[in-house]
Amino acid sequence: MLIVRDALRGSTRFEQFRRNLRISPAILARRLQTLVAAGVMRRHPYQQHPPRDEYVLTESGRALQPLIAALRQWGEHYLCDPDAVSPIPSQ
Repeated sequence: MLIVRDALRGSTRFEQFRRNLRISPAILARRLQTLVAAGVMRRHPYQQHPPRDEYVLTESGRALQPLIAALRQWGEHYLCDPDAVSPIPSQ
């Protein structure tokens, strides 16, 4: 979801995602492959030598924007408000 969030904010290139998310290149590559295979993103070449691609949200990927916004609002309400009741039960 964080990759999709960053793509909605305008990130398209591998290094942008890696820098913003601070994850290993191998993990990021696998997650991007999964998103492409699921039809959430598509690869678009932007450089030939060395070959480089950018990752662009598809229509179904862009349709996730309301979900990402709702998750942000939920987090702001329940995780940032010290008076809010926690949605996560104590054990």
